[in-house]
Amino acid sequence: MSKVYFIKNSQSDYNKLGKDALELLKKVVSEAEHRFEKEVPIKVHFGEKGNKTFMPSNCYDETINYLKEKGVSPSYIETNVLYRGSRTTTELHIETAKAHGFTQIPIIIADGDIGTEYDEIEINKDYINKCKIGKGYGKFKQFIVMSHFKGHIAAGFGGALKQLAMGFAARGGKLEQHSGISPIVDAEKCISCGICVNKCNFSAIQTPDTAVIDESKCIGCAGCIAVCPKGAIENTWGGSHFLEKLSEYAYGASKGKDIIYITFVHNITEECDCVGATMKPIAGNIGILAGKDPVALDTACLDLVQKDSGEKLFEKGRPSLIHAEKIGLGTMEYQIVKINIEDEE
Repeated sequence: MSKVYFIKNSQSDYNKLGKDALELLKKVVSEAEHRFEKEVPIKVHFGEKGNKTFMPSNCYDETINYLKEKGVSPSYIETNVLYRGSRTTTELHIETAKAHGFTQIPIIIADGDIGTEYDEIEINKDYINKCKIGKGYGKFKQFIVMSHFKGHIAAGFGGALKQLAMGFAARGGKLEQHSGISPIVDAEKCISCGICVNKCNFSAIQTPDTAVIDESKCIGCAGCIAVCPKGAIENTWGGSHFLEKLSEYAYGASKGKDIIYITFVHNITEECDCVGATMKPIAGNIGILAGKDPVALDTACLDLVQKDSGEKLFEKGRPSLIHAEKIGLGTMEYQIVKINIEDEE
């Protein structure tokens, strides 16, 4: 059974949420006798352009200041997204992050300019043998993974596991989780410009009339998706065993790493922060949870949301937790340890 630390907070005061997050961080550090490295990246989600319900940058101010006081050099760390949006390339990604207020510390986009730089982490699980993890993550031993718990159209919910699985994976790793390996070409959009052919280092694409991808040569780096000027190359988003692959990628991302997890259970929307549109919350704010076990943490978040709402919200994602426990990432058995803050309601 893993301990999950919890501060109840239904307020919409993001500065206060940041202070509560720090209290939980200190609690985990104390209980685990944690010793920080000299450099510790903070894994966050900057929010897609147009999204209004991602956790804003001031939620992280207290944690950043605390790390600096400890002599630690913090940074934000992320990877580029698979779909075409405001975070598809490093240049656009950083531009979006800064526009959303994430300017306090340096930003590392771990998988290179268009998401094709990665290390292969061997795990040999049921569906994934080697995970394509953004190369920049390999430089660090420790991370603080700060997640926003909310819905997700494919995963059921997004929390600590998804921050690991999708947030640490290079573009090819994201593609591998969502479907097979090779992206597909929309012939009606393709203009046979040859940009994808020049980009591919494995001679997997030809353009006789429209681009054609040779699945026997394609390694699934998904670089062609990022460079196509017409958006003609895309993922099918229809792969099987997605929830299990997500869990296995979370396992690969955390393998050999020392991670503290903090999750904001606020602004609970039906879909994730990758949606570039205004969304309304579908459940009430609950608080912040933290711990060292991402499986226990996500399970506790899911259970609290369902109990508070009286509905089986995001139940679609529970199989990912079951599989994560099966492969040894963590346990679904948890003990909630409530931390009382004097000025809480």
